[in-house]
Amino acid sequence: MENRSPKARACRATLAIALLVLGSCQGRKTKTIAVVPKGTSHLFWVAVQAGALAAGQKFGVQVLWNGPAQETEYDRQIQIVDSMIARRVDGLAVAAAERKALVQSIDRASALGIPVTVFDSGVDTDNYMTFLATNNYEAGKMGARELARLLDGAGQIAMVMHAPGSASTMDRERGFEEVMGSEFPKIQIVARQYGLSDPSKARTAAENILTAHPDVAGIFASSEPSSVGTSLALKSRSLAGKVKFVAFDASDTMIEDLKGGAIDAMVVQDPFRMGFEAVHTLVQKLRGARPAKHIDLPARVITRADLEKPEVQQLLHPDVKKYLP
Repeated sequence: MENRSPKARACRATLAIALLVLGSCQGRKTKTIAVVPKGTSHLFWVAVQAGALAAGQKFGVQVLWNGPAQETEYDRQIQIVDSMIARRVDGLAVAAAERKALVQSIDRASALGIPVTVFDSGVDTDNYMTFLATNNYEAGKMGARELARLLDGAGQIAMVMHAPGSASTMDRERGFEEVMGSEFPKIQIVARQYGLSDPSKARTAAENILTAHPDVAGIFASSEPSSVGTSLALKSRSLAGKVKFVAFDASDTMIEDLKGGAIDAMVVQDPFRMGFEAVHTLVQKLRGARPAKHIDLPARVITRADLEKPEVQQLLHPDVKKYLP
């Protein structure tokens, strides 16, 4: 027979209230989104971090930012991603340094029900929620057409590439080469070397190219570290302004080199927006929406004549200090 004493009813009521309060507190628990970049040592990733934290502030989620120092530390990136999965974050955004290295980790996160946004650079798996990146293939094409314009459609050129296995930069390099091959038959690519995400190694690569091919009239670099190193090589050999140079991405030193003539044009992404949208897609999922499977962000060619335009100033100088700790 059910106990209907006042004391029993009071206990049941107290228990019910406690459960409601507990459930309410759990429902209000701040969601945690992990953001793992390729690396942390270049300005591009500083802007990505600021964008991710800005989204965290706007949407009321906690953003955990952690990545390897260098973009070639593949094992370290795997360790970081696996640690985020082990702590059961509510969402994971990752920029894969190498397209195959993180496949098992991303597959495991998906199997555990952790939504994954892959940003900046692709991976060899479809077990993610959203892929968000600059259209790097088109950006490479833009770089090729700009360099061809600077050379009046003829001459020997070289490429200082990023690193093997990096999907984003490989797409840029492929777009660049395809346009040169199909649209500019009088331009010949005579040398290709990797900078391996290191400005000093990129400088050595560019200097080796300039030594072996003294008639090179133009160079394309496919990433920020490769661009910085190539610019140093051109300046050290007094070739700034003589060898036409199209760089990729932007940093304070690169902007100064664009003003000074060592760089003729930059193909620029929007890393702040990339970080913001990577977090935003995961917030949408956690709140019951369905983000697009693929989101393209446009790139832009910037020359010295563009530097004072307000929209270019905002793109090149996002307010990172407002968001970074």
